[in-house]
Amino acid sequence: MNIPPELKYTKDHEWVRIEDNVATVGITDFAQGELGDIVYVEVETLDETLDREEVFGTVEAVKTVSDLFQPLSGEIIAFNESLEDEPEKVNSDPYGEGWMVRIKLSEPSEIEDLLSAGDYKELIGA
Repeated sequence: MNIPPELKYTKDHEWVRIEDNVATVGITDFAQGELGDIVYVEVETLDETLDREEVFGTVEAVKTVSDLFQPLSGEIIAFNESLEDEPEKVNSDPYGEGWMVRIKLSEPSEIEDLLSAGDYKELIGA
């Protein structure tokens, strides 16, 4: 299982990459594996400002639909539109081409509450 050490993680199985007060967010390799084949990603919160842990979208797999939770407070400034035609990128490259949204952070101090790769491995028993 791939858990890149340079990323931060949430208990909701999302990964976060922080660059210049912008967070790129997707679901982890563990999460995509649990969900199975991803068939649809929906994000209708583009240009909205959400608080941490609010639902920013959903991911639909063959067998289930799961909410996506905002890992950090801020404005959703980008959605990976390539997922509209190729949602399977979430399965094949969850930490690269399968990213979902970019968030302009409003509360950078919340980063401290995210999990390290080691903490995430412990959470999922890896």
